[in-house]
Amino acid sequence: MAETTRPLTETHEIHKRRFGRNVGTALCLLGFCAVVFGLTIAKVREGGLLEANDHVPRASVLPITEDSQ
Repeated sequence: MAETTRPLTETHEIHKRRFGRNVGTALCLLGFCAVVFGLTIAKVREGGLLEANDHVPRASVLPITEDSQ
């Protein structure tokens, strides 16, 4: 019985499909990271409008009273 052997450099069809999926997944991940980075840069550039959620009343939402004028 003569068995046919394949050279080690030949890639199987499933590896080619898996590589395509991996490239697609990597591009989606890079796109998501770019969007998050872009939103972060845009938010930091605003600067003055940054208010953290630290569970204390913010001065910008408190009603104006006669005492504070």
